[in-house]
Amino acid sequence: MSIAVHTVIACFTIISICCGAPLKPSNTCGYDVCNLGKPDKLNVHIVPHTHDDVGWLKTVDQYYYGARNDIQHAAVQYILDSVIPSLVENSDRRFIYVEIAFFWRWWLQQTEEMRNTVRQLVNEGRLEFISGGWSMNDEGVTHYNSIIDQHSLGAEFLRDQFGQCGRPKLGWQIDPFGHSKQVASLFAHMGFDGLFFGRVDVQDYTERFKAKTMEMIWKGSANLGEDSWLFSGILPRVYEAPPSFCFDVHCQNEPIKDDPQLHDYNVPERVQAFIDAAHSQATGYATNHIINTMGSDFQYENADEWYKNLDKLIKYVNAQQGNGSDVNIFYSTPSCYLYALNKANRTWTTKSDDFFPISFNHHGLWNGYFTSRPALKRYERYSNNILQVTKQLNALSNVTLRHAFFPLSEAMGIAQHHDAVSGTEKQHVADDYAQRLAQGIDSATYVINEAYRKLLPKYNHSLTIPAQFLCQFSNISECLPIERQASFTLTLWNPTIHPVQHIVRVPVTQKYLIRSPTGSTVAADFMSISDQVKKIPGRTSSAQYELVFQAPLPALGFSTYYFESKSSLADNKRTEKSKLDQAHNEACVLQNQYLRVEFDQQGNLKNITNQERNFTVQFSSQGFYWYTSFPGNNSRPEFQASGAYAFRPLTPNPLPVSSSRNITCTYMDQVQTALIVYNQWCSQEVRLYDQANTVEIEWIVGPIPIEDGLGKEIIIRYDTDIRSNQYFYTDANGREVLERKRDYRPSWNYTVYESVGGNYYPVASRIWIKDNQTQMTVLTDRSEGGSSMHDGSIELMVHRRTLHDDSQGVGEPMNETAYGTGLVVRGRHVLILETPQLSASHHRPTAQQLFMSPLYTYALPGISYTDYSNNYRQTWSSLNESLPYNVHLLTFDQLAANVFLIRVEHYFELNEDATYSKSAQIDLDSLFNTLGKIKDLVELTLAGNMPLSEMKRLVWQTNDHQSSNLKLTKSNTLKSTIVSLNPMEIKTFQITIE
Repeated sequence: MSIAVHTVIACFTIISICCGAPLKPSNTCGYDVCNLGKPDKLNVHIVPHTHDDVGWLKTVDQYYYGARNDIQHAAVQYILDSVIPSLVENSDRRFIYVEIAFFWRWWLQQTEEMRNTVRQLVNEGRLEFISGGWSMNDEGVTHYNSIIDQHSLGAEFLRDQFGQCGRPKLGWQIDPFGHSKQVASLFAHMGFDGLFFGRVDVQDYTERFKAKTMEMIWKGSANLGEDSWLFSGILPRVYEAPPSFCFDVHCQNEPIKDDPQLHDYNVPERVQAFIDAAHSQATGYATNHIINTMGSDFQYENADEWYKNLDKLIKYVNAQQGNGSDVNIFYSTPSCYLYALNKANRTWTTKSDDFFPISFNHHGLWNGYFTSRPALKRYERYSNNILQVTKQLNALSNVTLRHAFFPLSEAMGIAQHHDAVSGTEKQHVADDYAQRLAQGIDSATYVINEAYRKLLPKYNHSLTIPAQFLCQFSNISECLPIERQASFTLTLWNPTIHPVQHIVRVPVTQKYLIRSPTGSTVAADFMSISDQVKKIPGRTSSAQYELVFQAPLPALGFSTYYFESKSSLADNKRTEKSKLDQAHNEACVLQNQYLRVEFDQQGNLKNITNQERNFTVQFSSQGFYWYTSFPGNNSRPEFQASGAYAFRPLTPNPLPVSSSRNITCTYMDQVQTALIVYNQWCSQEVRLYDQANTVEIEWIVGPIPIEDGLGKEIIIRYDTDIRSNQYFYTDANGREVLERKRDYRPSWNYTVYESVGGNYYPVASRIWIKDNQTQMTVLTDRSEGGSSMHDGSIELMVHRRTLHDDSQGVGEPMNETAYGTGLVVRGRHVLILETPQLSASHHRPTAQQLFMSPLYTYALPGISYTDYSNNYRQTWSSLNESLPYNVHLLTFDQLAANVFLIRVEHYFELNEDATYSKSAQIDLDSLFNTLGKIKDLVELTLAGNMPLSEMKRLVWQTNDHQSSNLKLTKSNTLKSTIVSLNPMEIKTFQITIE
């Protein structure tokens, strides 16, 4: 590990061990101490806050320390330094803080005296943590696994340092560019009582403000019912103060000058302006309570300036009550505002859809970011895969090194920020995010090695274990450390609780004999790597071939394959198909036991037949197209440009990337492929593996040409004869699926201004179309924007390169380069053709395996296969029994010696499958057969920071006479280790073993 990684680990250890328990809380935090205002007044809740992006125009470090103020003046450390004394000075004042990534960093640098001062402020409810995630996560392109992890990371820190009074009570998503009902459901299961956010579509906002429906009960999941309901409110000005009432050093508004002897004494004018603003805001809200967010980006660096003016504002506005004013103003928090609404004794409208896509003007939709920075989006997914495997290996080997992979947990928490994985940051900040993930992976590799030191030896645990290493450039078919080696091993860890049949691809410079974990010879195809891969900029490998074979892997365990070079072709005929059957620019067919894929001589995909179900889907087109990016100057909505945030095509009809293409079909034992080359910068390889019921499409796009002065948004389109009748379906954060309809919004009257962009939605893991007989599902290996612009069609945006900024703040076009040219991206789609009734049983587990794929680690043991097999385990599973097919192990983390955090989930929806949508049971003891028996088991909230039995959420009434009051009986401990799971249910446990 690098010095920087060691430093971060040391800092985390200091917090975990040296800081002691939080002060014993007084009974002055929570709802009981909230000021609920006056029943006969318009109560204005003044909420001082700062919105601190965890990277955007500057890196996380630059924002914290106040570096590069030439880019943006912002210094988080000084904000916290300034706010705390201001709160101590006046007990009426309040402040909220959100981004734990910054607060944790500040906390490390404080004296114990300062920490105790802060704890006292928290215990008295004067400083309140809201949301409590490591960052304010994006909601469109993030995966639910990572959302849960980053909130758990923040919640754990707050619980350990501040106890019960530090536990956040609601979500605060004031800046993300659209909002997911899956996130609302997750927040409800974290125990939150509500959620406030700032950005919705301008059309939606206008209708809601007129109808006084800015606040509602959001039904987060049709599968989970009342458990997923969350009171949600739209803030009036995103998160800004009322016009002319910003009192920060960054603002130009007049301070309150309250000396009557001054010539520019302005109290009467300021008071009346505020009262007018309060009345204006109140016209859009349903109660006599409104919230004023007094703050903005990186404000309160000089908190005294804010608080002095707010103190005066409160004093003089309230003094007007004696003159008949009905406005009552006071310091508050979002939690107290929520509680006041809860006590308003009224019913609320409901919402069952989501807030995607949203527009900031009639021609500007926040949906380009669904695809922006596709390489970073994939790297974040890959990093999460490593993080989950590292947690599992750490726990199952009992090496107790959780602190050692904290850098990866922390980097992943930062990466979920709404200007990180979203791709809406400056280029140097994106580079910083990637570097943090890379350094985090280095720390995880250390833990992986320590775990394998215990798991690999058969007998002698003092045996020197060959170092395991990752080949992080395998996405471009490169693994330099194994090139030209006489022998090496590949160990594959399966992070799922089900056995899988995995396709292995290893880039090599020569032929190898491959031995399976049982010692048998593995049949493998020796395939040439395409020229399109070999010319990817930055690839330095001399590997010309890939070994392709199928590897059966045990559940929650590993298998090791031993590679030994063979010098003569004769030695390899037994194991590798040497005859290469190919067809160039001819009609060809890929076919296995389940599927038949037909192409014509021009490389057009014509038909896919599901031979098992005996139906054929006809394709009128499949391939690459590009939308021209609108090159506006953003001076008016009609001149809105396409950029990092916004996707706005110049015309509604995309152009094919090429008028001709070349096709080469290759037939081997393990895989049949159709390589289709469109031009110098665009190609795809369609693969059909032996025994597979899916079609894999691996695409390479870039450098996207811009010599013609046009920005381009590249899509892959699948046009079929499926009668989809305007409907298509997209997932929410990799979990539940929502029905979409072109040019339509379920909960408001939608006027079409952008015929393409208005129909683009985030696709975190899958999109499908269907009719009565057929469903076509496309799985993605990262988040992408997607739509169905015509019946029978699916399109997914895979890469984009724009030449204009979209004027949403980042100040740069989405023009990524690498190695002196435009960025080249390689990715995968997985195509599933099935009946609608049986599709879920295919796309659900396939998507899980794509997301939680086996982790490859290589080693150079330097010994013969005989010696290796005599000394080392070559396969091992932590499970001794098969577990239900519809259950997924979401989290397996060791908290301390013999203490573990487990999350298990049912990953099918209600009525999705005749068999797998039924309830399931899992015996948690089966996960611990290698570690010991469970002696204590406590069910926790989703964030893992509170026993479920202590979760008491506020009760809300809906307009349709429903109540969110839960009738569930929650016990603190379970008498049995057998857990029942209903569709889409996640359960979290803290487990102690003997």
